[in-house]
Parts: sequence; structure tokens; C-alpha cells
Amino acid sequence: MVISNIDSSLANTLSHRRQRLANLIDFPAILWSGGSSPRNFPANLFPFRPSSHFLYFAGLQLPNVAIRLEAGKLELFMDDPKPSSALWHGEMPNRDEIAQTIGADATKPMSELEFSVEDAATIAVQDAATWTQQSQLLNRWVLPQNPPQGIDLELAKAIVSLRLTHDEGALTELRKAAAVTVAAHKAGMAATPQAKLEAEVRAAMEGVIIAHNMTTSYNSIVTVHGEVLHNEQYHHRLQPGDLLLADVGAETETGWAGDVTRTWPVSGKFSPTQKEIYNLVLAAHDACIAKIRPGVEYGDIHLLAATVIAQGLVDLGIFQGNAEDLVEMDAHALFFPHGIGHLLGLDVHDMEDVGDLAGYEEGRQRSDRFGLSYLRLNRPLRPGMLVTIEPGFYQVPAILNDVNLRAKYENIVNWERLSQFSDVRGIRIEDDVLVTTTGSEVLTAALPNDADTVETLTNS
Repeated sequence: MVISNIDSSLANTLSHRRQRLANLIDFPAILWSGGSSPRNFPANLFPFRPSSHFLYFAGLQLPNVAIRLEAGKLELFMDDPKPSSALWHGEMPNRDEIAQTIGADATKPMSELEFSVEDAATIAVQDAATWTQQSQLLNRWVLPQNPPQGIDLELAKAIVSLRLTHDEGALTELRKAAAVTVAAHKAGMAATPQAKLEAEVRAAMEGVIIAHNMTTSYNSIVTVHGEVLHNEQYHHRLQPGDLLLADVGAETETGWAGDVTRTWPVSGKFSPTQKEIYNLVLAAHDACIAKIRPGVEYGDIHLLAATVIAQGLVDLGIFQGNAEDLVEMDAHALFFPHGIGHLLGLDVHDMEDVGDLAGYEEGRQRSDRFGLSYLRLNRPLRPGMLVTIEPGFYQVPAILNDVNLRAKYENIVNWERLSQFSDVRGIRIEDDVLVTTTGSEVLTAALPNDADTVETLTNS
């Protein structure tokens, strides 16, 4: 890690976050960064990514480190690099240098952490070695698969309330992530005419991200099988008539995420049926963004997308009936089965490690309805929130061939008309949208999404 590249304002940003946390809790909190996991033998590690809750208050991607927060103060628990590590990793910053960079009030070796855990709350880290240490030192089970309880729950609620809206330090990083994400998508479109496999387009996109010394904020989706919502296979050949769906985001050096999806024609030209569905998805996308402002329920934005899609499918002769009635009976979910989007920040699905505690307003629970059960965010919007808007249309065989769903919607879907759109496997259009005091700002607006410009970019 080269800390000389770190913005000098980082310590001030972190201090402000600590003070805000101190206003919400009256007990100490210990947050672990986590450690690397071996791929196959101990020295061959997966890339390290610390806990996002740790990152929010510590700012640096430090493995095997803990911080103790109390009354606005930060104690850093970290071991200095072993002298032998310089052979393999070069000279690394020591504990005191790290402490100065992040504005720590005190530093101690990890061996002293056990003397500072009394009455402390925490949030589980994902890797087993760390949550085992958390459980042992705190003398209670701290497991990522279990919802937090007691003071851990109080801490989680406090951190959620802070991370729901973004300060200027976060927004600076999120804008960087958005800009590189946009550049990556443009590179993917430009690479498509010469590419033979999905993997080649993925390489072009991730190459831009790597060239900016960033990483991907999730496993890239670059596929001609857009009906597989989280497709992570890249071996399919690109054929004329295919649509390529690319859901790719950049993550900055300090962990902040971008998340964008575009869908474009491999040949550089949408077919008439593809363009009709594309423009329908875009209409839902634009209607949702136009509605974003403080106080608006995100669930209502989801229902707006569902209604626009349902009405469009009625207009195309695929659905029969009234759009509002169709949404009420969840018919839209046959083709738009997921939620309209999610929170975005240090996690691409921000804070989902604490379940629905972040995504759902207190007292609300997920619906079991076919058309609502995958809604990840169900809160009124606030200034400073960053959300994704990502409507889509998919022909998922597991849904459309389901015997019970076919029977339920037998008189709703014109299956013969639908067959004329067989060249549309999946289309999604996604942007990152900041809620402002008066409306919204699309952080990824520099990436065009109208069909004509998308065709132009793919042919350039």
C-alpha cells in the first residue's frame, strides 16, 4: 500500500464520521477489517477486500486490523510488517504511519486488542478466521449468517443511518467510480465489432478499470444470455442478431462502487423487435429517474417501472388487460422479476451484509408477492442517497415454462405474439442516481442509453 497517494483530507473525513457515530451510540465499537482467504495453498490468496463498515471509518484497505471507536476517538490495533515481508512485498507503511494517515488517536499491536473488548459492539466480518476471532474475544457468537442482536444491533442501526446518505468524501469517490465505469462501458461497445467471444468484451471493459488502478465492484456480467440475471460465464460466441448485456462496475482504491448496465446489439443494429422492447425498458428507466426526489417512496418507483412495462407490453400485444390491474396481479414479474434497484456505496448492494436492516425502513418487511419479493430497497428517499435504477425485460425459461405461472396467466399473455420477440433474451438499462435536495443527479449520465446512440457507439 502506498499511502502517499491518499488524499490529505481523508483524516478529516474519517474524524467527522467518528463524531457522527459518537452522537448515536454510548458504548465502544470494534470493527475488524478481515483477512485474505487462500485459493488453494496458504500463500496463494484471493484478492483482499476489507469489511465495508471498517472501511467507512478507517478509509484504507488494511488486512488483519481492528479499530476501536468510542466517544469520537479511534484506536488502531495493527501489527507492524515483519522485516522478512519486505523481500516479497517491498517496504510497507508501519502502524504509526497508518495511524497518522487516518487520524488515529492511539495505536497498539493486535495482541492488546483482547484487553479493550469489554462492553464493545461489533458487526460480523465475512471470513471465517476473523469472525471466529470476533466470537472468541467478545465471548459471544458473531456470525455473518445470523442477524445482529443486542448492542450489535444498535451499532448496526447506527452505522446504517450514517451510511444511508453520503458525505462529500464518499461522493468524491463515487463520482470517480462512476466515471471509470462509464469509460469501461464505452470501451466494451467499441470492442464488440471485432470480438468473437463475450470474454473479449469483458477484457476490454475490465482493462479500462484496471488501467485506472481500480478493480471491479462485483463479478462482471457480459453475456448474450441476458435472461440469466447474474450470468458469470464468458465463453459464448457473439453472433449477428444477439444482444450483449453488460453489467460492469468499477471500485475505487478506497472501496467505493459503480454499477451500470447497458445492452447493445452485437451487429451494431437493433432488430425491430429488439428496439421496441429496448425503448420500453428505457421508458421505464426514464420515468423512474424523473420521479426521484426526497420523500418519494422507492417502492412506488418500483411500481412505476412495473406499470410502464406492463402498459408497454399491452401496447405491443403481449399482455391483455389494464396495466394497473396487471401489476396488482404481478403479471409484470413474468418479464421483470427483480426489484428496480438498490442502495449503492461501499458495497454494490450497500450494507446487505446486515440483511434488510439497511434496505427496509424500520417496521417494514419483504413482501412474499411474486412481483415484490426481490425489492431490495423499501424506504422514502433522502438527499444524499445513491440508488440504482435498473428496469429490465427478460424471457427466463424457468419462469415462462413454470406450469403454475402458465396456468395463472393463461389469459393474460398472448404467447403467439410473444414468440415474435424470441430474439430478445434479456435487456437491462441501469444508472447510478444521487438523490439531491430538489430532485436527482445521474452520476453515470455521460454514458448514453438511447437506442440510436448506443448503435453508433457499437459501430464506432
